[in-house]
Amino acid sequence: MEIFVTALTIFILAIFVGFEVITKVPPTLHTPLMSGSNAISGITIIGALVLAGQIESPQLSKILGLAAVIFATINVVGGFLVTDRMLKMFKKK
Repeated sequence: MEIFVTALTIFILAIFVGFEVITKVPPTLHTPLMSGSNAISGITIIGALVLAGQIESPQLSKILGLAAVIFATINVVGGFLVTDRMLKMFKKK
């Protein structure tokens, strides 16, 4: 139970710190940060595929791995679409 409380506390603190960091980012840095976020989501996809593909893993791990693959893929595709749209704004007509 003590480990759960510690993990929950760290998770909640990470939410607050992440929110504060994201709200302080100026719009000009949005595109480079989206590219970094896409790279991190790509790593998440690889880890989730490894987790979901293990033969001896419990069924819950496979389901959570599949969900992680789906959500990370949505994040990568959406991030690339937003990045592409923002880069088109800077091209000369």
